[in-house]
Amino acid sequence: MARSARKQEILQAALACFTESGVDATTIEMIRDRSGASIGSLYHHFGNRERIIAALYLEGIGEYAALLEAGLLDSLEAEACVKLFVTGYIDWVVANPEWARFILHNRGRVEAGEMGERLREFNQAHGACIAAILRRHREAGAFKAIPGECFVSVVIGPAQDMARNWLAGRSKRPLAEYRDLLAQIAWDSVRA
Repeated sequence: MARSARKQEILQAALACFTESGVDATTIEMIRDRSGASIGSLYHHFGNRERIIAALYLEGIGEYAALLEAGLLDSLEAEACVKLFVTGYIDWVVANPEWARFILHNRGRVEAGEMGERLREFNQAHGACIAAILRRHREAGAFKAIPGECFVSVVIGPAQDMARNWLAGRSKRPLAEYRDLLAQIAWDSVRA
């Protein structure tokens, strides 16, 4: 079996264990049993449980970031660009609810852990890519005068809050039903 396939199996087994038992209660042995990997394979690929947690977190945010960056082509108009932040996020959460729940609850743990610097580097690189794409629209006057560090929070904040409620079972309707409404709210919030 290829290393990357084995690594993915371990990460998916870890996610299943974290979902069922909670991150704190999940042990390396539980992940090993679920994945069918040897303890040596687990340590070879990740080193320890905290690195499995970080790898799962980084892969999840990386998957969403890659989808977003791929969709944010230079040819997109400002409105489509802003709406893609929301629709891409909601689509990813709906398709990956356990992973999304894991990410929402474990950011602080990863930031404070040994992989925190890697997370900060990833966020910085992703932020720079997004800022470069948005700069063109900002310079063209498509957006209100909103500080750069606040812009993405204004755009994605309501969708993240709604996703949190949906993932926690507090929303009576499916998250996907709010997709277009939240995308329009995001656009209305930032358009000039």
